[in-house]
Amino acid sequence: MNKMEKIRSTLSDACFLVTDGTHDTPKTLESGIPFIKAKEIVGEIIDFENCEYISYEDHLKVIARSKPEKGDTLFAHIGASLGEAAFIKTNIEFSIKNIALFKPNSSKIDNRYLFYYIISPKFQGEIKSRRTGSAQPFVSLEFLRNHPIEYHHNVNTQRKIATILSVYDDLIENNHRRIKILEKMAQMIYREWFVNFCFPGHEKVKMVKSEMGMIPEGWEVVNFSELYMTSSGGTPSRKVAGYYGGAHPWIKTRELNDGFILETEETITDFGMQKSSAKLFPENTVILAIYGATIGKLGILSMPAATNQACVAILPKEVEFGRAFAFLFLRENRDKLIGLGQGAAQQNISQVVLKNFPTLRPPVILMQELSVMVEPLLDNVRNLQQRNANLRRTRDLLLPKLISGEIDVEDLDINSGINNGHT
Repeated sequence: MNKMEKIRSTLSDACFLVTDGTHDTPKTLESGIPFIKAKEIVGEIIDFENCEYISYEDHLKVIARSKPEKGDTLFAHIGASLGEAAFIKTNIEFSIKNIALFKPNSSKIDNRYLFYYIISPKFQGEIKSRRTGSAQPFVSLEFLRNHPIEYHHNVNTQRKIATILSVYDDLIENNHRRIKILEKMAQMIYREWFVNFCFPGHEKVKMVKSEMGMIPEGWEVVNFSELYMTSSGGTPSRKVAGYYGGAHPWIKTRELNDGFILETEETITDFGMQKSSAKLFPENTVILAIYGATIGKLGILSMPAATNQACVAILPKEVEFGRAFAFLFLRENRDKLIGLGQGAAQQNISQVVLKNFPTLRPPVILMQELSVMVEPLLDNVRNLQQRNANLRRTRDLLLPKLISGEIDVEDLDINSGINNGHT
């Protein structure tokens, strides 16, 4: 058989195991074993920093059904994240809920190659076209097991392909780590200055009583609305095709991920904007999700854009209270704001709640110092996000050509001795 020839089988035939995580809801804790759900798979990375935790005893019960291990692939097959996938690169023990788990048979299919096959447009399109449920999209485990796949027969060929694509992913992961460090530095500065009051020169400032407790003299307690205007968006009617596909980026809450928004899935036209509540907000506006699965998530516009009605735009009244303070303040107080949300069926942070939220107003000179310290960090985050977007775009151009065999890798001298997990 030619090394570039393909073999056709089902997904379960290429894997030792195709299963999913627990369907139960173990008691969550502030620390313990990470408990990963579909929303913690973001951009093909498992978010261990913002997940919930369960006890070791509950973890043992969960992994009796499905134990995720290095070299496996996770696939979100339920909910708004359906189709998101991640390759497990860690030996950290964790449990999963409502996520499919693919354990490849390495004698048939390379671990990383399987992951790239799963995120390929062909596989994603085939799976998403068969989803059921409008409120809660769903693809059954049985369907996944029996789904036909066509892949390179030769494992060395698979490894060459995986090695080419992994170069891009390694660079993306490295940039992602740098982004996380920069974000932590910015948040740490905010917390030290505006929560712990250890700002430059604090030793010379007297502390005085306020309705928020002891605060530095010269600072004020104000409502959020005294510093920022808020405005919501809208959704043009889906019945009019001419409202969509225009020049204006249009953001949905699931696109908010506590970073810069570089591009959007959909755009709208001038006509769509005129016939809906959508408005165009300027670059550097901070956007907050006020309900839905991503309630409390934030984004910063890297270009003028409109949003749907589940987003609120935060617009500064004074130049010193720009994106940095708004973004860091809202992230620091996210849990409090969500806790003030109302609604039995769906929790909602209303604009009224946000406008009346107590906020400290530091002196302008301190805000200017914050800008000098933090704005360069945010600019670096934006640059790294842009680099990652470019790397992912290039990888995604290559991926279908490599997986389909359109690009022949047989004559390429590639060292495929990559870390493939448990192979």
